[in-house]
This record gives sequence, structure tokens and C-alpha cells, in this order.
Amino acid sequence: MMNFCGLLTEKKEPVPLKSIDAQLEVKDHVATLVSTLNYENKEDKPLEAVFVFPLPGDAAVCHFSAQIGKTHIVAEVKEKQQAQEEYDDALSSGQQAFLLEESEQSPDIFSLKVGRLPPGESASIRLEYVTELAVQADDGLRFCLPAVLNPRYQPQGSEGPSVQVTSVPASLVPYSLSFSAQVSSPRPISKIESSCSLEPLQYLNADQTKATVKLGGGHKFDRDIELLIYYKDAHQPSAVVEAGQASAKPGSLMGDPVVMVSLYPEFPQSVMSSLATCGEFVFLVDRSGSMDCPMNNSTPQETRISSARDTLLLLLKSLPMGCYFNIYSFGSSFEHIFPKSVEYTKKTMKKALEKVEKMESNLGGTEILQPLNHIYSQACIPKHPRQLFVFTDGEVGNTKEVTDLVKKNADSHRCFSFGIGEGASSALINGMAKDGGGQAQFITGADRMQPKVMQSLRFALQPAVNDISVSWDLPKGVSATVLSQPITAIFQGQRSLIYAQLTGPSSEEADGSVTVKYSLAGHPSQNQLHFNLKPAEDSGLTVHRLAARTVIRSMESEERTRRGHQDEEMKKKVVELSIQSGVSSCFTAFIAVNKDSGQAVQGPLVRRNVPTDMPSLSRHYNYICHYTPPDDEDEDEDAMATSQRSCYKYRHAPRDNTNDTSQRSWYMPSLFRRDNRSLCLENSGSYRHEEPIDCNGAIGSWEDVSALSDDDEQPHKDPLLQLVSLQNASGSWMLHEALAAVLGKTKEEVEKAKPELVNNEVWASILALIWLHGFKMDAKEEWELLAMKAASWIKAQNAPCVSECVEAGNKLLGCSMKKEALGI
Repeated sequence: MMNFCGLLTEKKEPVPLKSIDAQLEVKDHVATLVSTLNYENKEDKPLEAVFVFPLPGDAAVCHFSAQIGKTHIVAEVKEKQQAQEEYDDALSSGQQAFLLEESEQSPDIFSLKVGRLPPGESASIRLEYVTELAVQADDGLRFCLPAVLNPRYQPQGSEGPSVQVTSVPASLVPYSLSFSAQVSSPRPISKIESSCSLEPLQYLNADQTKATVKLGGGHKFDRDIELLIYYKDAHQPSAVVEAGQASAKPGSLMGDPVVMVSLYPEFPQSVMSSLATCGEFVFLVDRSGSMDCPMNNSTPQETRISSARDTLLLLLKSLPMGCYFNIYSFGSSFEHIFPKSVEYTKKTMKKALEKVEKMESNLGGTEILQPLNHIYSQACIPKHPRQLFVFTDGEVGNTKEVTDLVKKNADSHRCFSFGIGEGASSALINGMAKDGGGQAQFITGADRMQPKVMQSLRFALQPAVNDISVSWDLPKGVSATVLSQPITAIFQGQRSLIYAQLTGPSSEEADGSVTVKYSLAGHPSQNQLHFNLKPAEDSGLTVHRLAARTVIRSMESEERTRRGHQDEEMKKKVVELSIQSGVSSCFTAFIAVNKDSGQAVQGPLVRRNVPTDMPSLSRHYNYICHYTPPDDEDEDEDAMATSQRSCYKYRHAPRDNTNDTSQRSWYMPSLFRRDNRSLCLENSGSYRHEEPIDCNGAIGSWEDVSALSDDDEQPHKDPLLQLVSLQNASGSWMLHEALAAVLGKTKEEVEKAKPELVNNEVWASILALIWLHGFKMDAKEEWELLAMKAASWIKAQNAPCVSECVEAGNKLLGCSMKKEALGI
């Protein structure tokens, strides 16, 4: 009998992965992450360790190597089937082998296999990738090291094979993680924030352009590691020219210089002060079972779906009069409030709020393609540009199908996407926004959803930018070939990236320029950047690899749209560029075989699955999707794809031993191989099946705040949301008891303080604005748009004694707001 020691899986099997060391280097807005995974086989048999883990969806994986004793092996990029065959052949012949491959369904999931690790042997795996850091609405640059891999729901009939992923609760992840970051920039570093515990920021020079930070001790694997980096004077355009690889063929992407241009368009204040009053706003909300999970561990009573409801309240109150809107929700099926988008009026807003109030996470799986197809099938409304807002925790297995559909319809809309909770698929959230010409936001840790969504609404209300073109002014004989996708959307203060291959002889002293021209609110505008053609000295091949990643993703997308029509030619081009650049793709894999190990490793091979962190389960219920395989285990994949799937909702039965924290295993639709067929949730505890629960009996009403239940379990409603819920579609407030209660006054006190010549509605609206500016400035991003709407309504009334009203309101509420500050 084996003597177990060290780290164990939930099946009491030793875990060969002992530690992960991640080192991040950030240069301006480009990040390079080097991860070292240390394995050790403490068993008496040779092992194959399989680790399925998440990476950023837009990362360019560019290096993979292994250290076994004194032997160092650098992996090669090869066509995926060839790499898999070489790996299998190596194991069959007793050799050590290592395989790293990207998921066929989603570029943010990878599988790492360490094959034939002999008893008592150790191995260190080095994995490196580069990525651009996304600009947040508050000008921070976001880096995320995913630590949570949520099960991905595989829609019925979707393509793709399957893999088993073993997960345990965060507190039981059986390996350690260390993380450090070194940041440098031409501009001073203001601060670095994180949802995780960090050691104090240490500056490395006097001008504060270099700094280092480390992850604090005791990281519990219950969240992704997120860094937000803030520079002073962040909106500075830049260009980095990188010399080609000396060994590569001139004229090829890797052989020629490549330039990366970062532009931050600034719009005139006169344009920005007049937000659009037209548009079609379509909100698509995930109501799958996983949306019942808490937003974070510190506030378990606030679930993802409850936060989405509150966010929809703010959105609906902030929409401009005269626009059009609709709300869709989805799970295994989808629903919509109106058959088609309707004009925003008091009546339609009230009906929408009544429906939103009853939304629960009770629609089963995550079938997002169906509602998207329905939305895109609706005719666009003339002079009302379509703006799509998608809210999801990103747990889907058909990411590429979804992003391809968004891209196909990019000309008819802009897509703003929101990833809710830890482990939301970055490939899905970023991909939808990028292909839909919008913006992506992630709500993690203690983040509130509302301010981030309202920031995006401001972007959606910005004037549309049309007729975008890029031109180059370069020395004679030098030409630029743009490698990145055409710029389809420009937002105030948000970065636009351009990659271009420079061909032809040029002097290092020569200069060039790039100009982006566009039409803004009907007026021609442009942004120009001059740059020197001298290559950067310390960039290595980072820019080339990012450019190659951009081209590879574009060709992969084109291959999917042309599948069945010359697809082999496009696939061949992807494989060639992937091998040439050393950057992974969905058609290639990294393979390393230790051919110097001497004699073959003897004995039967034992497979060990390395567990990742399990996502937070909902407070009371677990949604379990069960995949019923065909009776004939040898049936083909088509039969598997059409086999019956069903979802159940289970309540966890109480145990006698309340301290039992048994581990669980999640199995998700296979994303890599063809041999696994089940999707289920195992738990050593007992479950009982419950009938479907009617979640439509929500408590209270946003239109009648006083009707809220006093039930002890009913969370206290935020006063800001109470005030917002009372606002009319026009932007005004009515004078009644519920408003007085939010203001902390009685109705009699409010009525007594009202100037004589002012009507109740104007008085109530001015009081609401004073309260917002006086007591809720910390949440200004959430209410700013609806306050602007209220101010516009007040001015349109041409009411007398507005200054007197402001003075009386200040006295009543104990504030000192100026009329001009309120926008009236």
C-alpha cells in the first residue's frame, strides 16, 4: 500500500505540481509574464501530470521550456496533430515529453501535460507570454493573472471535444503561488492597486518611473490576481519601432521592423458636453444558475443577479427621452420584455422595471447565441445607432462562435461587454467588445458593477465616430503594411493600437508620422503622431510577437467564416506564421521531448490531474448540468453532440457533521481531446432533488419604495437606489413620502420648506439634486447621467425662483450647493 505524503487531490492522490512562481514585467502598456511551474513525483510510478488552466484571452504565448536535472529542453511550435502524435509516441517509447496546447473552443484555456516524470524526479516548466494592458475608464491599465477556471457551459449542438478539469475549493488548492511585478514607464507611476493583498509599492529610482510590487502572503486562490497600474499624464501617444529578427527572412513579418503605435484621441469639450439623445439600447443579461453566486466573499448577500438588477435600474433611469430600448435575458432559453425595441417613455420604463425586478438566476445554462441571433435579426431603427450591453459571468464553452457572430454584425451596432465575478472568460468579454467596436469591463473582488456600467453608458452616448482612416508619412522607399484590424471605434481618452510592418531601407535618424482621420459629430477631425524610426534597444521581439498574435487571431477568425471554402489554405498560413513567430495558435502546440535522458522510463504510466480553484458556489443552490452519453460508447462525435443534456437544481442536504468541507470535482465540456464525455458535479455529500423553484415572487417594488418588506433577511436597500427608483422617465421627481424618507425628512417638513411659487415636481427634483451632490459625491459616476437629465428637465420648465429653491433646499438638507454646480 502506498504511503501518502505531501499534497493530495480530492481522491487522495498525490499532486505532482508543488509551486508556481509568476514574474511580471510591465513596460508602459505592454506586459511580459514568466511563470515557472515546479513538479515533483513522490510516487513509486512514472506520472503524467495534466494541468488545465486559464490565461488572458489576448495573450501571445511565446516560450515553453522544461528543466529536468541539468537538462534544459526548449519546446518547438508544431502543427497540433503532429505535436500530439510526437507526445504520444514519446510516452509510448518511455521518453519524457511536455505538451502545451490552446483550447480549440476558447483561446483563454490551455492544457499542459508533463509526461513520464520518473519516481523521485523533479521538473521545472517555464511558460512565457506577452500581452497589452487594457485601459480602464479611470485611466488605469489592467493586468489579470487568472487563478479561477470556471466550468464552461457547452450549448447543445455546439462543436468541440471535451476535457476533464479537476477543481477544489480555494482553501484546498494543493500548491503555492508567488507573484512579483516590475513596472517601468517614461512617465511617473502614480500607484498600483489590486483586489489581492500586496506588499507596499517600492520605487526603484528618484523620478518614480520604475517600481516593484509583490503579492502578500497567504493568497487563497479565491480570486484572480488583478493589478491596476496608474501613470501620471496617462494619455500620451507613443510609437515603438522594433528591429526584425536577424535570422528571419527579410520581407517577412519577423524579418522586417514592426512599429506599435498607441494613440489617445481627445475630443473637443464642446462635443463632449452634448451627449447623444438618440440611440437604440439593448441590454442582454445572463440569468444562468451561476449568476446566483455572491459578487464577492465579503458581501455574500449581494449576488451577481441582484447586482445586475440594481444596475439595470440605474441604466433605465439614465436613458435619454426619445431613445429606444429593450431588455433580453438568457439561460438555456431566452426572454425579452418587448417583442422589439420600444420608445423610452414613462409607460415603457415602468413596465421594464416591473419585469427587471422579478429577474432571478433561474434559466439554467448559458445559451448566449440564441438571443444574440434574435437581436441581430431585428431591423435597426433609422437615426438610432444600436448599442448592445452584455452582462455575463462568462461561463460558456462556445466562445469563438459568439465572438464570430458579434464580428459578423459589427457594422450594425456597438457591443459593450461586462464580465461578472472571478473567472469570467477574458476571451469572451474582450472578444465581444473588440469585435463589436465597444468596450470591455470586468467586475471582480469588491468592485461595484454600477459605476463601471455607467462609465460605459457615457461612452455609448458619445457622438459616433465615422469614416476612420489611417495614413503614413515615411521616408522615401519605406512603406507600412498595417497588421492590426481596421479601427472601427474611437472613444474619448481611450487607446487605439496600430501594428504595422515597415518595409524598405531607412536611416535610424529618419522620422515618420501616422495620422488617424475621422468624422466626429459631422466635423472632420484627426490625430497625428511623429516618431523616430530608430529601433528600441531593449524590446527583444515583444512587438513582433504581439503583431503576430494579432494577425494569427484575424486569420483564425477568417478561417472559421470560410470553413469548407479554401479553409485548408488559411489554416496553413496560420500554422506557418505560428511556427515562424513562436506564438501559439489554435492549430499549433508547443512540444518538447527529452531525448537525452538515456534509458527509457520503465513502468506503467499513472495520470494525475492537477486541480485548479473551484468557483464560488451559490449560497443555497448548486446548478448541475448532466450530459448523458450515448449507449454505444463507440458512437461518433456527432452522436455525442446531439446526446441529451439536462439541468437540475439541487439543494445541499444538511450533514450531521457541519465541519465537513469535502472537496468537489468539476468536469467541463472537453476543450482539447476526444475521449471524455461527461459533464457533472460530484460531491461526497448527499443531495436531494428539489422541484423547480418559482423565483418570481420578488419583494417590494421600485415604483413603491414604501412597500419593501421588513423581513429580517431582506437586505437594506441603498438610499441612492431608493432615490433613483423614484425618478420619472422625464428626469423629474414627484413630491411624496418615499422621497422625503430618502432625504431623511418627513413629508410635512419637505412641504413646509417649499417656496410658495414653485410647483411640487420642480421642488422635489431640486431637492433630489442637492441630496445627490451633497451626500453621494463618492458615487457620482453612478448618478451623473440621470442628474444631467433632471437638470435638463428643470431648465425646460422655466420655473420661477430656482435660486430661492436651491437656497431653501440647502437650508432643509444642511448643504451649501450652488445653483451652477447642480447644472440648473
